[in-house]
Amino acid sequence: MKVGNQMIYRCSLAVLSILTATAVFLWSGSAPSAPVGQTVVLTDVRLINGEDGLPMEHAAIVIKGGRIVSLGPADKLHWPKSAQVINYRNKTVLPGLISDHSHVGQVDGVSLGSQNYNRANILRQLRQYEVYGVTTVTALGLNGDLFYELRPQLHSGALPGADLFGADRGIGIPNGAPPAPPINLPQTQLYRVSTPEQAVQAVDEMAARKPDFIKVWVDDIHGTERVKMTPEVYGAAIHEAHRLGLRAPAHIYYLADAKSLVNHGVDVIAHGVRDQPVDAEFIDAMKARSVWYIPTISLDESSYIFAEQPGWRMDPFLAHALQPALAAEFDDSAWRARILENQKQVDVDKASVQMNERNLKTLYNAGVNIGFGTDSGAFPVRIPGFAEHRELELLVFAGLTPLQAINLATGKAAALLHLNDRGVLAPGKLADLVVVDGNPAAHIQDIHKIEAVWHRGKLVSGRVEDFTP
Repeated sequence: MKVGNQMIYRCSLAVLSILTATAVFLWSGSAPSAPVGQTVVLTDVRLINGEDGLPMEHAAIVIKGGRIVSLGPADKLHWPKSAQVINYRNKTVLPGLISDHSHVGQVDGVSLGSQNYNRANILRQLRQYEVYGVTTVTALGLNGDLFYELRPQLHSGALPGADLFGADRGIGIPNGAPPAPPINLPQTQLYRVSTPEQAVQAVDEMAARKPDFIKVWVDDIHGTERVKMTPEVYGAAIHEAHRLGLRAPAHIYYLADAKSLVNHGVDVIAHGVRDQPVDAEFIDAMKARSVWYIPTISLDESSYIFAEQPGWRMDPFLAHALQPALAAEFDDSAWRARILENQKQVDVDKASVQMNERNLKTLYNAGVNIGFGTDSGAFPVRIPGFAEHRELELLVFAGLTPLQAINLATGKAAALLHLNDRGVLAPGKLADLVVVDGNPAAHIQDIHKIEAVWHRGKLVSGRVEDFTP
């Protein structure tokens, strides 16, 4: 009997392995990933390279060892006869998207808090980003020790999901931003300081752990918090970060704060200016100091848009990004009524979106460095992966061309992170690729039509509709 059970168990495992392999083949929409070391060729594609150039039609990309070997017109490119060739006729290939401003481990379903900062939840979110074509994510603050455990494994590709960079815990002030509640985080995920001396000590502790950035929260969240961080405090934090060789991004809302931060040496304005139009003084200072600007237009829109039930609410592209609890909340008429009955706040958020779009276009036209981010993962309604696609649409609504918007989310986003190994399609770069049906250079919504995602030269996912959050 014992032997019989073992035989049944082994047979079951064999059948399971066959079924799993079959499922992977069907899911991929083309072919399983090539064996390690084999050359892979994606051919007859439209290439959007992540820079300013026009798409290249009927092109091919040669990949080996996780990187791009060569690319160009398919009829002029050469590759080994042993290469695995995948024909993506009528598809577009572009670089994996890069988020310069997101968060991980803050949200699970509709819950928010430190209980969600765990390995399984963070990896679940990073996998969702990856399926939606976001292959690199910057968790801009609110990180605990787990960040440093996961980061090197994600950098090496040892774990599935988007690559991860981040800003350690970050610095806020008591009774100020980030708001508490609802963000009830312990000291292990957020410093709250009252004096310049405390800010310097916080920076020193974070710098010892070697983060990618030092984040400060400055504004009062549209006036909903009692206080803002003073220039003395954030000035001390920025100065200390620079002394230790680290860059400092700042959370803002108001133009006056943004100007003061630039004068104090901030490196990244981590949200758009939304209270009034930017002026020549601000533009000149941003350019003179090479400060980066991340508009995060979708942040304010997410506060009301799902309650309004837009026409794309039931689109599978959104549906497959929603955990069941969040989907149920969006379908709850009582929840929607609670959001929309606060008409004053809805009006403020809509005005913020409009001002953000206006300022983004002004700054872009003036030649200010623009990055890409959404604050996704900070609250349940800022949905990993989907938020980045919505941001691309909003960038186009603001007046950018689709190619300009894609450039911000790829080449420019990589430049903000000082990463020269991704963000554009070129020989030697990481083969982080998104394959979509249609031509997003003409219609930005086509970028939602994901057929496959390649990460470090490996086929990691197929259509979004095959993904369960």
